[in-house]
Amino acid sequence: MLLLNKVLRFDNGYAANAICAPSRASILTGRYSTRFGFEFTPVFSTVATIAQWTQDIEQPALLATIDHEMAESLPPMQELVLPDSEITIAEVLKEAGYYTAHIGKWHLGAADGPQNQGFDDSLYMNGLSYLPPDHPDVVNAKREGDVIEEMVWAVATYESQFNNSQSFQPDGYLTDYYTNEAVKVIEKNQHQPFFLYLAHWGIHNPLQATRADYDKFSQLEDHTLRVYASMIHSLDRSVGMITDKLEALGLSDNTLIIFTSDNGGAGYIGLPDINKPYRGWKLTHFEGGTHVPFMAKWPQKIEPNSRFTDPVHHIDLFHTIAAAAGATTPDNVKYDGVDLIPHVRGEASSKPHETLFWREGHHQSVLHNGWKLIRAGRPDKRWLFNLAVDPTEQHNLAQSEPETVRKLEALLAAHNAEQADPLWPSFLNSPQLIDKHGGQEYEDGDEYIYWPN
Repeated sequence: MLLLNKVLRFDNGYAANAICAPSRASILTGRYSTRFGFEFTPVFSTVATIAQWTQDIEQPALLATIDHEMAESLPPMQELVLPDSEITIAEVLKEAGYYTAHIGKWHLGAADGPQNQGFDDSLYMNGLSYLPPDHPDVVNAKREGDVIEEMVWAVATYESQFNNSQSFQPDGYLTDYYTNEAVKVIEKNQHQPFFLYLAHWGIHNPLQATRADYDKFSQLEDHTLRVYASMIHSLDRSVGMITDKLEALGLSDNTLIIFTSDNGGAGYIGLPDINKPYRGWKLTHFEGGTHVPFMAKWPQKIEPNSRFTDPVHHIDLFHTIAAAAGATTPDNVKYDGVDLIPHVRGEASSKPHETLFWREGHHQSVLHNGWKLIRAGRPDKRWLFNLAVDPTEQHNLAQSEPETVRKLEALLAAHNAEQADPLWPSFLNSPQLIDKHGGQEYEDGDEYIYWPN
């Protein structure tokens, strides 16, 4: 298994966004996804579906708003794509002689997207269910009355595609199915260089576990938490099976494994403390939304049981992987990430980054030498934190440090001037409480932002 005493832990690893699709676009390209307009997450275009998302979001003083005309004008979700002009790490590695495989979530356009952007083979997640909800071996945990939950459960199907084939039902619980297929990829390609992008759907909702895993956590009284823990267990089992296979085939020492998440835990599943000790949730730029698990294992190059404290980011994965493979990257592209290996080995004299940025519409953030500014357009508010002494963002210094706010605002302005216009517009502003999960009521004085998408 990918045990913590065998890996390099990045104590301050950041997702490229507080939501999945833009993060994945940055992982694959090594660029802020806003550089090429992939700013908002692709969603279904029908107003009926979107209205279903938002009909019950209202809380006292907080109300989601939707531009229905804008929503109606959106193309189908499968046409909201990562531009073909963007060069992915799969394309770079394929050019260097690597076999390239994608398994699982894509969320960057149509089912043929992976093969159009460098993957030899793609086992594409074409549904959202881990098992059919009425399957005898599944345990479901659905939150009634939550719009995101209801939307996901309403559209969820249990199906996959291989290389843009006709859809078919996976063979078993989805996390286990992807794991078994990943092991087959490793076995089949053990005698040639290979790159595997295993994009597990777990632990995203709909929350579903196998009954066998659920039975292992009888000490947990909360049903939803028990299902959630069971899903994490299946993901952990996946990592163990893959690392064990690499060991058994004698490939472990010279294989770089990177483990991370596309965003923080979601408040809408109604569980407390899943991002503890950080504030905030998925969809927010507080640490709970962007500060994610981030680990690497490469025994031939990385000292086991080591830790790296400087901030690193999804944009760094492209160059780290390319350099590990000895692959050549284009010299006519503006990249934002760096190869992390010289930094973790102590061979680089500087930090990987002085400044990092996040942007999704009016919700924008910058981290500069330990100072973090979060900016919202709705409400029109600034939060400023010194993460060096306040890593859990308890003390907003925006009023007492106006000069620091101005400095970070200027960095954001310069960054924004380099970014492209969104490929499609934002149509939704949805309120997100910072310190309460989706099962808790808003009370006067609670802090919140509106998530634009």
